[in-house]
Amino acid sequence: MSREVKLTQEGFERLKRTLEQEQERLAEATRILSEQMEAADDLEDNGLEEAKREKLNIETRIEELEDMLLRAKIISPADLKEESVNLGAYVTLEDEKTGKQLKVQLVSASEAKVLGRAIVSEDSPVGTQLLGRRTGDSFVVNLDEGKRQLKYKVLGIEY
Repeated sequence: MSREVKLTQEGFERLKRTLEQEQERLAEATRILSEQMEAADDLEDNGLEEAKREKLNIETRIEELEDMLLRAKIISPADLKEESVNLGAYVTLEDEKTGKQLKVQLVSASEAKVLGRAIVSEDSPVGTQLLGRRTGDSFVVNLDEGKRQLKYKVLGIEY
């Protein structure tokens, strides 16, 4: 049995939109490939191989997206413990070294692949340390095999 993919509602909708865009790209790539095949002669491929590779890449991406959507389990607000950080939470962090604040959303690794904004995957070094934290908690993230450390404090959690 395939592993379920936990997604926020926003992530699920974004995956669906991405799938639709990729399907449109596939239709265009198929059209271009067909035109190039008709125009190609035996001496010159006129970009035919590149068009075939592009079409295959799009088809692979579509399969990945369809698989994620089939295995998706949408995280509902009722599943969340609002006093601690869980998937879907928007967390305000303070870098204890610089004092800078940043707001991130903790999402699954699958969702992190498609969202293009300030997100943190649950599998990332920050994400693994952030999961389950409460407002006021401080934590250290070791990077580069412990050669570099980031120190954060959780200032707030929103769902």
